[in-house]
Amino acid sequence: MDIASATAWLHNETLWGMSAASLLIALAAALATYVVLTLLLGWAVTRAKRNAESHDQRGASQVVLEVLSGTSHLLILLAAVLVGAGMLDLPGRWPARVGQLWFLAVALQVGLWGTRATVLAVERYRVHHGSANPSQISASATLMSWGLRTVLWATVLLAILSNVGVNITAFVASLGVGGIAIALAVQSVLGDLFASVAIAVDKPFEVGDFIVVGGIAGTVQQIGVKTTRIRALSGEQVVMSNTDLLKQTINNYRYMQERRIVFKFNVPYATGADQAEAIPQAVRRIVEAEPNARFDRAHLQGFGENGLAYEVVYIVLDPGYNVYMDLQQKINLALMRELEGMGVPFAVPARTLHMADLPAQWPQPPAGGMLVKAQA
Repeated sequence: MDIASATAWLHNETLWGMSAASLLIALAAALATYVVLTLLLGWAVTRAKRNAESHDQRGASQVVLEVLSGTSHLLILLAAVLVGAGMLDLPGRWPARVGQLWFLAVALQVGLWGTRATVLAVERYRVHHGSANPSQISASATLMSWGLRTVLWATVLLAILSNVGVNITAFVASLGVGGIAIALAVQSVLGDLFASVAIAVDKPFEVGDFIVVGGIAGTVQQIGVKTTRIRALSGEQVVMSNTDLLKQTINNYRYMQERRIVFKFNVPYATGADQAEAIPQAVRRIVEAEPNARFDRAHLQGFGENGLAYEVVYIVLDPGYNVYMDLQQKINLALMRELEGMGVPFAVPARTLHMADLPAQWPQPPAGGMLVKAQA
């Protein structure tokens, strides 16, 4: 059989109402499309991998590499078949069905890419913001990943149903009403869940931080979906709702570098002016002699109820509470010795009672009684 005869046979022979020649052309187009798409995907993955190994482009290229790795070869094959089918003169509703299959393939691939990107984002979060214990996984990050993937695939499913002609308006409305009902039923749980997400994103504190909230002071042990567990200074574990926790002012001592200390003391009014002037200089020498302290100021603040009032301010260069207490004790003892050497005692609260005889015109007290008039 010569070429002309073979060509005529291909054009005359029909299969499913289409000539054999058109079927061969469609098959060749499908194979060529599959090969080209596979080669393009391999080239893109190789380039992204090469760029990921470079320090300058590691972040973005690693993301592209991970996302492209989620490409489905089955969907590539489906796309190649659809390209071939598009070259055929299909009868009836087949052209519309081919268009719907195109949308299905693209939507599913977008869903796979989005899922891979979400998983990658969660994994990067765990690596960069995880706790010291590798077994502890952020529940908030896991829930966010699950929520994002649920929203993504729900959107893909609704888009596919709408493309094939299904009326999704009533379905979306039903989902909205059902979602509101569920949200009202579990609003307290959802409040704690969103508070947990806020803690994970905003990071007012992390596991291992020493915090003070309300009347509780302790170390954060675990941040859960609904509650946060704190090991109090007295030893017990305190469990607090995440919502209630974020409603209060939280003092986080993790980033404390120094402590500013203010303390006061009084000396009697009998102290002379020269001695009163020398006391701040003595306090300055005491504080500056300590290597872990930085002197700020010391002043005769005013005339108090019980004597001359002094105010001293200094900075502890170490954030440790025990370091501060040891330093304050040394300063107090040194101040006691300094004032003792100057002959100046500390003032103590005192009141003077003046007793007077009762005037004749005043009512007399009971027998054996006495009127006492107290004056500060």
